[in-house]
Amino acid sequence: MATKVHVGMETEMNGNGVPETFKNNWKKRLIEFSGKMKRSPGWLWRTIWKVGREDPRRMIHAFKVGLSLTLVSLLYLMEPLFKGIGTNAIWAVMTVVVVLEFTAGATLCKGLNRGLGTVLAGSLAFLIEFIATKSGKAFRAVFIGAAVFLIGTTATYMRFFPYIKKNYDYGVVIFLLTFNLITVSSYRVENVLKIAHDRFYTIVIGCGICLFMSLLVFPIWSGEDLHNSTVGKLEGLAKSIEACVNEYFNDSELKENQEKSSEDPIYKGYKAVLDSKSTDETLALYASWEPRHSRHCYRFPWQQYVKVGAVLRQFGYTVVALHGCLLTEIQTPRSVRALFKDPCIRLAGEVTKALMELANSIRNRRHCSPGILSDHLHEALQDLNTAIKSQPRLFLGSNNNQANNMLALAAAHAARHNKPENDRHGVSLSSVKTDSSALMEWKTKRASEQAKENERKVLRPQLSKIAITSLEFSEALPFAAFASLLVEIVARLDNVIEEVEELGRIACYKEYNPEDDEIIVKCEKPPVDVAKNQLPTHASD
Repeated sequence: MATKVHVGMETEMNGNGVPETFKNNWKKRLIEFSGKMKRSPGWLWRTIWKVGREDPRRMIHAFKVGLSLTLVSLLYLMEPLFKGIGTNAIWAVMTVVVVLEFTAGATLCKGLNRGLGTVLAGSLAFLIEFIATKSGKAFRAVFIGAAVFLIGTTATYMRFFPYIKKNYDYGVVIFLLTFNLITVSSYRVENVLKIAHDRFYTIVIGCGICLFMSLLVFPIWSGEDLHNSTVGKLEGLAKSIEACVNEYFNDSELKENQEKSSEDPIYKGYKAVLDSKSTDETLALYASWEPRHSRHCYRFPWQQYVKVGAVLRQFGYTVVALHGCLLTEIQTPRSVRALFKDPCIRLAGEVTKALMELANSIRNRRHCSPGILSDHLHEALQDLNTAIKSQPRLFLGSNNNQANNMLALAAAHAARHNKPENDRHGVSLSSVKTDSSALMEWKTKRASEQAKENERKVLRPQLSKIAITSLEFSEALPFAAFASLLVEIVARLDNVIEEVEELGRIACYKEYNPEDDEIIVKCEKPPVDVAKNQLPTHASD
């Protein structure tokens, strides 16, 4: 081995002049890369299996897209079809790729937007072309440029309208694309009318294949997804509340949850509710495009589902705060918590039963049970109130003990501030020395000062915690917050029940029947504004 000396450093070189550390790093990276390549097939298979197991409809949708692309490719592969359409068949392939979505509502929304935008753009482009051809060549160029500017500016500005942006944004984009392609190309191309016709036919063919696959081949309805997601959110909140209260009064250490909060079933229960706003609005929009497909012709009051989701999010915020009580630094001792265990668990159980009853009513499309807010819920509230009143010293404390605690805190504060100046600010350098021993001594003292400072920073929050816990009523404060949130959950339960009952009234749910022997439908005519939201009139506008 040869040694090559640079400025202030030495690097060992092999016979070829390559640094030894560089060679070792490349060997390590090659070993890691080969290990990843060996593990990649197993990882890929587990991912495929996990995605398909979470929702088997994803595999069905993948096969539908593959079959649609195969059918539309016949326009190229079969000679008679290719002679009739020509190279414009590529527009059919592009339409299938862009339009075919996971649910029928999403496919209908994009397909009808694409067809409507193409028809309107083609009609307007031919009108512009007809007017331009009646003038001279110079005026024709000016007229086409002005038309492109005005139509492009107007259409783009209309995209900012809330209603158009929500329902027809994709159609406006297709309108702009088609209008500019036909209008600008008509200035140089003679057979632009034939090109527009061929493109329109191929788009119709692509949209027809997409609609056939979405509506008739294993259809996936956005309304059903919105319906089932609402049921799942109610069940998730019920499980979160029950698990949260049981864990709060459990004998296991609560600190363990801080390390695995992301994997906690309590967290999973309310996470879907908090993240559901955009999903609910999107599903409600796509459901408004779908036809009535149920055997009993159930209507989907889309906006009411969105309102139920909003109420559930408000309800979920309280559950999040309740879960936070399990992760606080200051915890009520188990001996104190045990005094209120039974009424709290009973109260949480009644709330859980009410939420599960709401979920079952939506799932079975029936009205809620008349006894959803039973007397047991009010009895549990009264028992919790009685249990808290029976322990007034935990929440009010005594004046003598509070005075002693304040004196102890004042004494500790004075002792900390009466330390010698050297203890508080560290040891200063006694003199300035120029030899190496003075330098080593200064480094040693500097290191000790930094260690003391780090220790002081670590102890500072612990001292604050000790000061808080020295208050007599501090051990009851965390439970007081927990109990108040539990009562707040009961208060917000009324809002959830009210919105679910309104959903059942608008959707014509059957009346509650314990035996469920027959279907009794009670349908009231909804108000004008609700009925307007329910009717899928977007495609005809």
